[in-house]
Amino acid sequence: MTGKVAVVTGAARGIGRAAATALAAAGADIVGIDIAGPVSATLDYAPASEADLDEAGRQVTAVGRRWMACRLDQRSLAALRDAAADIEQQFGRVDILFANAGIQAFKPILDMEDADWHDQIDVNLTGTANAIRAFAPAMVRRGGGSIIVTSSTQGQHGTRNGAAYSASKWGIIGLMKSAAMELGEYGITVNALVPGLIDTALTRHEDRYAQAIEVAGGEPTGDEAKDEKTAIDGLARKSPLGIPMIDPRDVAPMVVFLASDEARMASGGTYAITAGDSANIQS
Repeated sequence: MTGKVAVVTGAARGIGRAAATALAAAGADIVGIDIAGPVSATLDYAPASEADLDEAGRQVTAVGRRWMACRLDQRSLAALRDAAADIEQQFGRVDILFANAGIQAFKPILDMEDADWHDQIDVNLTGTANAIRAFAPAMVRRGGGSIIVTSSTQGQHGTRNGAAYSASKWGIIGLMKSAAMELGEYGITVNALVPGLIDTALTRHEDRYAQAIEVAGGEPTGDEAKDEKTAIDGLARKSPLGIPMIDPRDVAPMVVFLASDEARMASGGTYAITAGDSANIQS
């Protein structure tokens, strides 16, 4: 990927940071986009910080590649388009977009307020569409490129107390397939990464533990340490590989492959890294 420029959203931590570092190790220069601050009052985990984004940049530059950080909210198409113009001016090109940023919260449908629905749809689905709309024109001008979006196994089945998240991630798959149809004539591939349960801030909190326990037929205690152990034990038993949560670094190689020239004939597909949980999903 030497000479290529990759834009990664949600780059401050988790899958985004791991993918940014892996793409850099493969030779790409990296633009890391993240809000790096509060996103929604519906979340019960700490948002990524400016320090998190700085650490992503440190890891990219440590392998000898160029790094540029952009702090913005992907719900703003105008902000993304301004960033795209700045990136083209500074780097001269955009070859890869990994549209990865997203949030997750849990709330029963009957208890939802507007924010419980709209914040996840707006960040995850609309934000991903905004990223494609902002960066695909640069790829069209260059005559090719690779776009990878992040869905989820929860975008392939229903999720108890997680309707907004499942709807957003299911929508991302439809968005991906539609974009693949429209952008293929310009030499642009579009695919979806489908991660399983990943060991990030998105999953390491009481709401997620409680949800996993309830799905398994148990009752959470409200004690986060106890519920974490119960949830992790149950998730490990459910996993065909015995892995309750996947390290983000185990997901990154699939992003690198889909962004590479070797994947030039792959477009419109979903690519799962789930520690075997895909076996529980009917395709």
